[in-house]
Amino acid sequence: MTRLKTRIIDLIGTVGPIPVSEYMALCLFDPEDGYYTTREPFGAAGDFVTAPEISQMFGELVAVWLYQAWQAAGRPLPATVAEIGPGRGTLMQDLLRTFLRLDPAFAGGATFAMIEASPRLTEIQQRTLTRQPVRLDWHESVETLPKAPLFIVGNELFDAVPIRQFVRSGAG
Repeated sequence: MTRLKTRIIDLIGTVGPIPVSEYMALCLFDPEDGYYTTREPFGAAGDFVTAPEISQMFGELVAVWLYQAWQAAGRPLPATVAEIGPGRGTLMQDLLRTFLRLDPAFAGGATFAMIEASPRLTEIQQRTLTRQPVRLDWHESVETLPKAPLFIVGNELFDAVPIRQFVRSGAG
């Protein structure tokens, strides 16, 4: 039995049943034994490969789409472009390279943000994005993002975050 399984069994024994979302959060993000905090799940050596890891074209197309959305919103500055669940930072790297080519004034006037819960992945992202000539901040949740127009992207996000389970009962 793994350490995490033992801890979860002990937790349930102490407090009773836990929500599916709490169980998933422990399995995915536990600082000592979580999936995303203790191993490298991405790439050929990992468990899966995402589109940004295959070709930079994916990120370039997403950047063009985000840029057009920003233009359609009236070109607001300041604005924030955020990626939630950014993996190794490859998608943001492609976005930034494309924004800098498309419109350096936009790239220089916007704030870019990474929303990441894993300290280990944050370190990997910071290494990937260390030489970017833009303002780039890290946040653990969307609540701490700047109060500005927000353009957010999340690739392969919903299969990698805790979900809430709802059960319909006879009472409604």
